[in-house]
Formats: sequence, C-alpha cells, structure tokens
Amino acid sequence: MGSEAIKTKSRLKTLDMIYISLFSALMMIGANITSFVPFMVIGGVPITLQAFFAVLAGAFLGSRLGAISMAVYAFIGLAGAPVFARFHGGIGQLLSPTFGFIIAFIFTAYITGKIIEKNSKVHSYVIAALLGTAFSYLFGTNWMYGAYKLWAAAPDAFSYKVAWMWMAVPLPKDILLAILAGLFAHRMQGIVKRSR
Repeated sequence: MGSEAIKTKSRLKTLDMIYISLFSALMMIGANITSFVPFMVIGGVPITLQAFFAVLAGAFLGSRLGAISMAVYAFIGLAGAPVFARFHGGIGQLLSPTFGFIIAFIFTAYITGKIIEKNSKVHSYVIAALLGTAFSYLFGTNWMYGAYKLWAAAPDAFSYKVAWMWMAVPLPKDILLAILAGLFAHRMQGIVKRSR
C-alpha cells in the first residue's frame, strides 16, 4: 500500500513535468508565429499567441504549475535558446522593451489558475482568462513604456499613448483568444483532472 502511494505520487510528479514541458514548448511556438508572418509586428511589439498559451497554462495546470511552465519558458530563453519572439534569446533580452511581457506571462498563468481554483464554473474560466490577459497587457505595456523612456532608444514621437496604440492592434485578437481559451479549458477540465 505504501509503495503504491509512492508510485502514484511519483507518477503525478512526472506527469506534472510533462505538462510543464508541453506548455513551455507551446509558448516557444506561439512566440515565433511572427517569424512565419513577418507583417505581424506593430511598432516594437510582435503579434504572437503567447498571451493565449499563458492563459491556457493557468487554466489547464492551475496557478502553481501554470506559472512554473511560463517561468521555465522564460529561463530557457534567458539561457540563450532562441525561443522568444522572432527567435531571440539570451540574457541580453532582459533589456528588451518587450521583456516585461515575458515576466507578465508567469503572473498571467498564475492569476488565471488561481481564479479558476476558487470557482470552476464556465463563466469563471472566461473571466479568469480575460483578467489574465488584461494583466499581461497592463504589466507588459507599462514595462515597455518605462524601458523606452529609461534605457532603450525610443522611436520618434514615442509616448505613453503611442505604446497603448501599438497594443490596441493585437487587443481584439487576444480578447477573442482569451474567451476561446476559457471555454476550451472548461470543456477539457474533466479530461485533465482524470489524467492527473
């Protein structure tokens, strides 16, 4: 009985690591969608699927594991793997004006997962996804504005309003994807719970 419990606990840890790896890999793919569609860059902001996968990570894995999966993605990129948008990577990305979004995705997954852990109704999934996405926009855009003003070379006529104008372009896409992510994750919750 004791050894069976240990095996089950071990299996869950292994499965958790597989899920974490899966969502880290999905972020790598979502980050580089712009490499195949080059016109999807507005100002200094590439249009990606990262917010979508960060929300899905939190909705599927919960707050802790979702955040870990996004942190793993960030550390892989900082270690030098070209997994950030436009196949960038390395410790120098800390100074990139858009690095705030990478940090935000960790919290996006955590916030999304935490809300769903408190209430697993379908509307909670959608609200959690929208709030997680909103956080990524608020944190990432403010980081970008600060970076351009403090250490990065700001484009001509750059202002706080311009930063938000850049973000207005992908916003409808991210709102729609957040809603779809919430609905999809709710529909899949039974399967995920059974497998864990």
